[in-house]
Amino acid sequence: MALKTVVIYGSVRSARQGIKAARFIVNQLEARGHDVEFVDPMERQLPLLDRMYKEFGDGEAPPVLESIAAVLRDADGFIIVSGEYNHSIPPALKNLLDHFQKEYHYKPSGIVTYSAGPFAGLRGLANLRAILGELGTPSIPSVFPVSQVQNAFDANGQALDKAWDDRVVRFLDEFEWYSRALRAGRQTAQ
Repeated sequence: MALKTVVIYGSVRSARQGIKAARFIVNQLEARGHDVEFVDPMERQLPLLDRMYKEFGDGEAPPVLESIAAVLRDADGFIIVSGEYNHSIPPALKNLLDHFQKEYHYKPSGIVTYSAGPFAGLRGLANLRAILGELGTPSIPSVFPVSQVQNAFDANGQALDKAWDDRVVRFLDEFEWYSRALRAGRQTAQ
């Protein structure tokens, strides 16, 4: 059975470059046979957090929260694509993640970080790992950092240097292992 993977992207900037890395990951997952959903806060027009999804009664949550909750609930795992803003994660990503909780439980997350410079967004990584752990979606040990993201992929997410295609293999192999293992664990616990 194909893995259901949700790629969550965190930037809403008008000239965002990280969307290229997000598209690259979506393309790679689809090529490996994943059933992929892409959650982009810019497309979803998610409101600022006032009440978490779980704080609404049945059928009372705004439609955007209902649709995202359904996608997260059906997932086997998540790939989080994050830039670095002041040694942390983008506020749009934090807002999106914080709207939900039990929808993440017992499902792994993989982290893709990026930046326009040489550090590849890694200074926000520790912060993101802590957030994901608290939400119940532990991050896998490997990460996929992308420096100079503006030069790494084209607008459609195709690698401009084929080395990226090679580098992502180990990261996605590990993510798939954790996704299958935790899916089996959730099925056993039911």
